[in-house]
Amino acid sequence: MGAIFQSLGRTVLAGVVLLVILVLATGANVGVGASYAWWTFFMRWLHVLSGVLWIGLLWYFNFVQIPSMPKIPDEQKPAISKVIAPTALFWFRWAALATVVTGLLLAIMSGYIVAALGLQRPFTAIGIGMWLALVMAFNVWFIIWPNQKKALGIVTVEAEEKTKAARLAMLTSRANTMLSIPMLFCMVAQQNGGL
Repeated sequence: MGAIFQSLGRTVLAGVVLLVILVLATGANVGVGASYAWWTFFMRWLHVLSGVLWIGLLWYFNFVQIPSMPKIPDEQKPAISKVIAPTALFWFRWAALATVVTGLLLAIMSGYIVAALGLQRPFTAIGIGMWLALVMAFNVWFIIWPNQKKALGIVTVEAEEKTKAARLAMLTSRANTMLSIPMLFCMVAQQNGGL
């Protein structure tokens, strides 16, 4: 068991194997003739999985990393800026894209894409959530990431521009944290009558 948990790749693979065993053991119809409903559910699961990674990292940055940086001695900060932050930002931006893509595919598969994006009833809640998520994903790819590249030294800029970029990335990340609260509510509210 220790060998599985010592490698992230083996841990994730073990999770997938466990999922397959559970699906097969419960008799879920996932074969060649599997129902469209099952594949729609599977897309929803992928959407939730990628969303958990995206929002989890967003909240990690805002609840843990940003508030902790002033407390870290200067000689230890390169560990964050050169190793941890670039890796976390890689997963953060790709999880944002995966969440949007799987969400749009799910809306298409479920037949409510146009109604939701048009904020038409009865898809108003999910539509609001979708629009908030699209704004947040835009922020990730076109504001946060380009400015983080400057702030982390991935792109070389003058010290003053680096400071401005770090502040803009942080403020945009905080805006996304704010937007994530109503976005998550709307996503859950659609199927649970919360709006």
